[in-house]
Amino acid sequence: MGRNRSLAIICGAAGLALVLLVLFLVRPEAAVATAQTAAGRTVVGVATCGGTTCHGRSEADGKIVRQDELMIWQDPSSPSGAHSRAWQVLAEPRSRAIAQRLGIGEATSAPMCLGCHATPAGGSRGARFQTSDGVGCEACHGAASSWLSSHYAVGANHAANVSRGMIPLDNPKARASVCLDCHFGSADSGQFVSHRIMAAGHPRIAFELDLFSTLQQHHNEDADYAARKGRTNPVKMWAVGQAMALDRSLSLFADARRGMEGMFPEFYFLDCHSCHRPISDDPRFAPTALDNPGRPIPEGMPPYNDENMIMLAAAAKVVAPSLADRFTRDSRAFHQAMAKDRAAAVAAAVTLRDSARALANAFAAADLGPAQAFAIVDAITHEAVSDRFTDYAGSVQAVMATDTLLSALVNMGAVGPGAAQSIRGDLNTAYRAVRDPNAYRPREFRASLGRAASAIRSLR
Repeated sequence: MGRNRSLAIICGAAGLALVLLVLFLVRPEAAVATAQTAAGRTVVGVATCGGTTCHGRSEADGKIVRQDELMIWQDPSSPSGAHSRAWQVLAEPRSRAIAQRLGIGEATSAPMCLGCHATPAGGSRGARFQTSDGVGCEACHGAASSWLSSHYAVGANHAANVSRGMIPLDNPKARASVCLDCHFGSADSGQFVSHRIMAAGHPRIAFELDLFSTLQQHHNEDADYAARKGRTNPVKMWAVGQAMALDRSLSLFADARRGMEGMFPEFYFLDCHSCHRPISDDPRFAPTALDNPGRPIPEGMPPYNDENMIMLAAAAKVVAPSLADRFTRDSRAFHQAMAKDRAAAVAAAVTLRDSARALANAFAAADLGPAQAFAIVDAITHEAVSDRFTDYAGSVQAVMATDTLLSALVNMGAVGPGAAQSIRGDLNTAYRAVRDPNAYRPREFRASLGRAASAIRSLR
């Protein structure tokens, strides 16, 4: 099976519901964007790419690329069209209410919103650039003025296009860096969803690089693609994405402009469920919180959101065991430092960030195949790791990871589509356990994820 997987293979009914929740019901975060305009480069606009001899055909009958990419980007009802709808979302009642609460004027023109709901164009915009296009081609592929003509010229090649400014999205680290600018946040204006913005009504940020990349894919990984760029390794894409997400999180936390909000730490970085829990003075009230062995912090202290740390701890044991102990040590030291003071926390964050970067490099250089995919599923659901699924965010990452790795096994030919489909019931149960953050129960989630992982393990 090629990289173009159907939604039925990517995720089952409950899994698709969770993904659609992220990409549709919480559409304001659905814009992946960020191609900062380099000196001398201009964002030329979507219309420039939309000719029928380029990417604007109504059928995928191009000899080298599909050439119907614009139609996929504009799909009005599927995740593949979410980027084109990013600006339109700002005119909806929910977005207008958020803007009113924040006092930023119209959301459709507010810089706080346009950093991710439209293609960032800096001060250099071509005549055909339209903010209303939302997150266009160049938001991900880079400002095109310097490579637009060369990329379709006779004898053109991918390396030459990259040298002229095209972003090499086939590189997991480059792709993650672009996507994270909006799907996690950046230090640039309009690309950070603070706790204050979420308090005004913006949905919580959630992201997993391989799964979201697949849902947005607009190309075929055929022989021609492989010759030009190589095959995408979904296991590597997932692992590098997790490491890059933690790198970005810690970098922003260490930045005084993002890590603090007045006298408080920026709550965006903390685990939502550590505060957003039922409060009761009833002596019969039984808290649903469970101890997290990966967070050595005092009782009652809000912890840092460790969803990516949990995933990386599992992946490191399989792919980079020489770095695993270092990463675990640095993670625990960071949690402990959070209970001390800002200076200690920032110093520990920088140390942990360096460990995450080392893992990203190790993952990018590793040969990751079916054996590693099976082993990572085992590691994620192993008792030493699964005991850390005490809060909603980490559990969402775990079920998306298990789903992604199962699809990777299908894609690599290690598991048949029929066999994968036969265990969708278990995986869907795990998805349902995290569908509603207000109804999350960690014990039930661990049990359902464990059953799904056991079913996958039986296919080895």
